[in-house]
Amino acid sequence: MASLERFLGQRLRLRVNRAKSAVARPWARKFLGYTVTVHREPKLKVAPQAIQRLKGHLRPILRRGRGRSLVGVVGELSRVVRGWVAYFRKVEVLASFEALDAWIRRKLRMLLWRQWKRPRTRVRELCRRGLDAARAAASAYNGRGPWWNAGASHMNQAVPTRWLRRMGLVSLLEEHWRLKSTS
Repeated sequence: MASLERFLGQRLRLRVNRAKSAVARPWARKFLGYTVTVHREPKLKVAPQAIQRLKGHLRPILRRGRGRSLVGVVGELSRVVRGWVAYFRKVEVLASFEALDAWIRRKLRMLLWRQWKRPRTRVRELCRRGLDAARAAASAYNGRGPWWNAGASHMNQAVPTRWLRRMGLVSLLEEHWRLKSTS
């Protein structure tokens, strides 16, 4: 670090900010929200801190959705997701997009579970969405929390991904592919 700082200071007349600079392997650092893989031919991927920042931005939107229609919440989410994907359109490793897609869908199912407050309402809604009465009752009265139920098979069957897409949910992965095909 000292030799780099000396070179940049004397030769290029640049000042180095020690708080922001470090000497490390490329995959151990992040730059503008991107990082690279360890492979022989490195690929761009989203930095873990950028993913956490996006989740932190989406959580309040999802929390505000408790008293609103799902269409309104999905519309607000879609604007944020489209902008985020447009910024990270150069990414080559798409595992983070897939994981974020699954996380958003689960949070939306959790929002629905919470909106259906009472077990009676949950049974009625699950039956209305295609579950048989016995399974709906067992699911509604299981005593587990909203996050667990949002990831359970009864909610995945009652609120499939295609239904969320009809509501206007934008998939990060599909939006990335769309942006790649237009550029």
